[in-house]
Amino acid sequence: MENEFNFFQHWYPLSPVEDLDPERPTPVTLLGIRLVIWKPRNSENYRVFIDQCPHRLAPLSEGRIDDKTGNLMCSYHGWQFDQQGICTDIPQAEKPEILDKNKDNFCVTSLPVKEENDLLWVWPDIKTVELAAKTPLPLSPQVDASKGFVWTSVVRDLEYDWQTFIENLADPSHVPFAHHGVQGDRNKAIPIPMNITKSTIDLIEVDLPRGLPTTITFEPPCRLEYAITIGKTEKKFGIVTYCIPVSPGKSRLVGQFPRNFAKTTHSLTPRWWDHINNRNFLLDGDMILLNQQEYFLKQKQEKESWKTAYKLPTSADRLVIEFRTWFDKYCQGKLPWDKVGIKNTESKINNDRRVMLDRYQQHTQHCSSCRTAVKNIERLQIGLLGYFVIVVSGVAVLPDSLRLRVGLPLIITALLGMGISALLKFSLIPKFYFVDYVHADK
Repeated sequence: MENEFNFFQHWYPLSPVEDLDPERPTPVTLLGIRLVIWKPRNSENYRVFIDQCPHRLAPLSEGRIDDKTGNLMCSYHGWQFDQQGICTDIPQAEKPEILDKNKDNFCVTSLPVKEENDLLWVWPDIKTVELAAKTPLPLSPQVDASKGFVWTSVVRDLEYDWQTFIENLADPSHVPFAHHGVQGDRNKAIPIPMNITKSTIDLIEVDLPRGLPTTITFEPPCRLEYAITIGKTEKKFGIVTYCIPVSPGKSRLVGQFPRNFAKTTHSLTPRWWDHINNRNFLLDGDMILLNQQEYFLKQKQEKESWKTAYKLPTSADRLVIEFRTWFDKYCQGKLPWDKVGIKNTESKINNDRRVMLDRYQQHTQHCSSCRTAVKNIERLQIGLLGYFVIVVSGVAVLPDSLRLRVGLPLIITALLGMGISALLKFSLIPKFYFVDYVHADK
């Protein structure tokens, strides 16, 4: 049907390429489908397979990349697959010809992939490979070095549904309150007029005429972008979010943040520092709110529509209304979980804040910059403790004539090291794991 949106026939970014480990398979879920990302040793490009070995359906993401062949090996029985998904080795096979006779039956489903704008993209519908080849990627015009832009990226798994994610991003009026002191100021909140300039099955565009000239673009199913100009200058920056539907009640952010100014600051700021002090704080500010909002909306929708469950009286709500109307019209108000055999089970409020705001599970383990940084910082912290112990032990055995002249400076440096170690342990390292976000304290 022309007026039915097909979630499976679109390109989705799974991760920034820099966050993928070329030495081991990476599991990821898209639209309820378990996938595995891996890189053959004889190829410059990553591949994406359905995460099932055809032998006994073991997850290939628990496998390894064979040192000799460079192929993906299943860790259950050692079956191997090349970059096209063709089985190349069955260690248990009595006769080698069994592979040739069952070539099609023993293969793994390999999905179309592309690498563009520093992201790895996948097309989840294997039946429409030709359509994938003709369909352009939903790229941001702002993520373009030829136009003078630089950008950073982030990935994080979120504890709420895709539709809740889109709805939240379509609502700039929450920023001064949900992100007070991080990106907004509740004392400076003002009305936000919106002009819907385009609304079709494939695109919704909105202009914000007040304040900084801003255009919001929603290109279903995943790209929701803010393009912002600073006054009458040529300075521009953007918030490019790719909202990935993972499973009921779960979504993933793959975000890019371009700008065409302050390029020196961009090059000098470590990516991990931006993540722990900016990007993750913003996402923390939404997490508890959206998880509970989603639960209450689902409860109300058992008896009534969102149109009456929500109270949306202002112009600032117009894009939320437009998205919900689009979702009803083209998607019947639901994601296609039934098409992959997943039941949209009843959600519940998760009161465990350490799970809801678990930065390590949701972000750090997926981010190459933060993974490396936290390992190095933890090693430094332990090294400083070791230095303190060695210095104190060494000074204790120094002769009295050297203890003041040599020992005192060493003790001072050891104490400074202990102070730095404590700062790392109690202030910096936790930002990679868990930081509670209590709105009443902001």
